[in-house]
Amino acid sequence: MIFKDYYKILGLETSRVSIEEIKIAYRNAAKKYHPDVNVGDSLAEERIKDINEAYRILSMPSSKRKYDRIWNSRNLVNKKFNPRGKESIVKMFFGNIKQEGKAEKAQSKEPLKGENVETEINSTIYEAFYGLDKKISLRTVEGRMKTFTVTIPQGIRNGEKIRLIGQGKPGSNGAKNGDLFIKINIKDDKKFKLQGCDLYTDLQITPWEAALGTRVNIQSIDEETKVYIPQGIQSGEKIRIPGKGYKDGKGARGDLVAEVKIMVPKKLTSQERKIFEELNQVSAFNPRKE
Repeated sequence: MIFKDYYKILGLETSRVSIEEIKIAYRNAAKKYHPDVNVGDSLAEERIKDINEAYRILSMPSSKRKYDRIWNSRNLVNKKFNPRGKESIVKMFFGNIKQEGKAEKAQSKEPLKGENVETEINSTIYEAFYGLDKKISLRTVEGRMKTFTVTIPQGIRNGEKIRLIGQGKPGSNGAKNGDLFIKINIKDDKKFKLQGCDLYTDLQITPWEAALGTRVNIQSIDEETKVYIPQGIQSGEKIRIPGKGYKDGKGARGDLVAEVKIMVPKKLTSQERKIFEELNQVSAFNPRKE
């Protein structure tokens, strides 16, 4: 006979706990050893079986009372007898614990809703901004791959979760299945970076545009807009375009922030070289002397 300390399995140190405390401990333990978090870990698979078994016994007041008598007696035996002697005494007074657990399971008819399952997927900034239906494949509790269609709503915020009702763990005794919660991670791309509700991008301009000032077109996430480049702007300075960023969830939008990158041509024509040489001769600007 193998005695299982269900309280220890759920991370509890005493039997003097409420059913609600047992439920909280069960959720924490099940989340820690869930197969989706421990893929390929056979020890975690065995541990989740013990966790479910412990919850079935301890979540029912009648079976908890019977188990507590055994648990308390075993703790008393631990103080007086060696391991071989204590198992014999427990068996002599209380019989086979495994058989009693099976009887309790057979008698238990209380519906128990299935546990919720959480996972996360990546989304591009464009996908999250415009919204779309996206197919994802996840491994179920039984180990099979299942394909879901997830509707990503327009303007979903980074870190928000989508709920798929009834796609979690199956319920018992006719109870409802748990739900599947999918966390959305919005990833930056080559064009835009997302910070809060603001979108950051690079704005490449020529040295003469930076020196003279000009107006240039810049592409936001949904349209092209014209911005003013002030005379003498420096590389690394930022231009903020209000209302052209990401959606804030309240009907408004953040800003588009363009960081100036002054691009010097790698190859010059003969005329361009001549102009730069003349500029080098006549310009009073020399940052090395400032």
